Amino acid sequence: MPATAQSHQPRRGRRTSRLLAVAATVVTAGALAAAALPASANPGGGERGHGHGTGRYQDVQLLSFNDLHGNLEPPAGSSGRVTEVQPDGTTKTVDAGGVEYLATHLREARKGNRYSVTAAGGDMVGASPLLSGLFHDEPTVEALNALDLDVTSVGNHEFDEGAKELARLQNGGCHPTEGCYTDKGFKGAGFPYLAANVLDEKTRRPILEPYWVWKHKGVKVGFIGVTLEATPDVVSAEGVKGLSFKDEVETIDKYAKVLQRQGVKSIVALVHEGGFPASSSYNYDCDSPGAGDGISGPIVDIAKNVTPQVDALVTGHTHNAYVCTVPDPAGNPRMVTSASSFGRLYTDTTLTYDRRTGDIARTSVKSANHVVTRDVPKAPDMTRLIDRWGTLAAPIGNRPIGYIAGDISRDGTESPLGDLIADAQLAYGRSQDPETDLALMNPGGIRAPLTHASTGSEGDGVVTYAEGFAVQPFANTVNLQDYTGAQLVQVLKEQVSGPNEAAPKILQVSSGLTYTLDLTKTGADRVVADSIRLNGSPLDPAATYRVASNSFLAGGGDGFTTLGEGANELVGADDLTALEQYLTANSSAADPIAVPAADRITVVR
Repeated sequence: MPATAQSHQPRRGRRTSRLLAVAATVVTAGALAAAALPASANPGGGERGHGHGTGRYQDVQLLSFNDLHGNLEPPAGSSGRVTEVQPDGTTKTVDAGGVEYLATHLREARKGNRYSVTAAGGDMVGASPLLSGLFHDEPTVEALNALDLDVTSVGNHEFDEGAKELARLQNGGCHPTEGCYTDKGFKGAGFPYLAANVLDEKTRRPILEPYWVWKHKGVKVGFIGVTLEATPDVVSAEGVKGLSFKDEVETIDKYAKVLQRQGVKSIVALVHEGGFPASSSYNYDCDSPGAGDGISGPIVDIAKNVTPQVDALVTGHTHNAYVCTVPDPAGNPRMVTSASSFGRLYTDTTLTYDRRTGDIARTSVKSANHVVTRDVPKAPDMTRLIDRWGTLAAPIGNRPIGYIAGDISRDGTESPLGDLIADAQLAYGRSQDPETDLALMNPGGIRAPLTHASTGSEGDGVVTYAEGFAVQPFANTVNLQDYTGAQLVQVLKEQVSGPNEAAPKILQVSSGLTYTLDLTKTGADRVVADSIRLNGSPLDPAATYRVASNSFLAGGGDGFTTLGEGANELVGADDLTALEQYLTANSSAADPIAVPAADRITVVR
């Protein structure tokens, strides 16, 4: 049986039973249409609980966040800011994120809420900065324990190092090859990871618990956790070896019935799949002009089809911010939330629990995203945690590897940082095989920008190993493969067709490769085939080209199946080594590398 919390407080030191192997000052308006509760639920009528007493209706606070990705320190550049729409319609950016501040905001939000549960929507680890990634994300799990996280779903990045490593993060124990990093050893997560739709191919059973029930003074809320069914498309083949990923809706419906049979009628789905909001501002009105009109993408179909027995969906994966109501199959309003990424926001949702029915009074659900601002006191325990792990990481992380003349952003259809990385992989490829023609880089593999301003004591313009690690933390190798010109044209079309049609994944390209992307068209036609040039000449469909890419892409990841069909593969060093070598060879303190122009792809809108 899944572990259940017998009491919400005290929280500190709580530890769940072991499982199977395996922010705040600015509030958004995000409430369901406020239909009145029964008259007996009136706060003045003595029937509504607010943490004191046991009236019929009890407000339960659900705090949630998603896609932390091991960002313990405040994220740099645009990764550490959120956009906020002002009353006059203008926007401004707010610096946000960092677990020292997240802890303070969450602890402040919990004050006065005796019925409070904290949940997450996956990708707590993986693609992490060096402070956590260097230690296989043990620091992040330790931080989440201190944040009093109650439960989380798995995300695709929880599988970056495979199911065995995920089981170690859950259950504890030293790393199988690197051993223990401290004399205390690693205790594992004090909260359950839920993986209802991730099955062991041999046993056909979930590799982790599928659901978990929170209980406090007669109030019961069940949580079902799933990751996106397409996880194998966005994780290396080795990471998902021996696993199968099932349909999100079918899985949630299955375990909602299990919970109902156990008498748990209030249910929240933690879904590591997301949507695309109509605005980049975290506090826009997602329900204008109607319920859910401000969001599109996979989560909308999931929300519209998941059984009405589920009362709310906490989502993630797309790193976007939204608080929307999407009607369930019965036409009733249901809250769907996401708190951006990297710990920049958290969501505060009020679920009104009806003790008589055991269900949530859906029309009274309220929710809002809050900024994790940096104008509050740092949580001392988180500062100590960062300092302790930072001391261990410093000898490696503080080493300079290059110099830049300005901020090198990862933003845009084609980004300056994407160009830089592609050029670095082309240079590395040519060091292994002088016949290498071009390099391709997936945008999702670029996890942070390079900022000119110093993030520590290294000085402005200095790129440290830790900063490079934050950009490319996956330890993918740089592989060389042969493709025909016809195959390369197909690769470029796969950016905007097939699984990538709704949400294009535009590859970052090395110097010499140019083409036009016409976004006024649809599907594969958005790539203007006769515009493709390599060093000024059209691609010869029958000719063979040597291409450098990371091992994830070379295996057909991100929906680029044609890249998985290359020939004469040569496996090189890891991609961070390629970036380091390029920066070291092409920059100095006196002659820093210029910000790339990002002018290789002509975009028509």
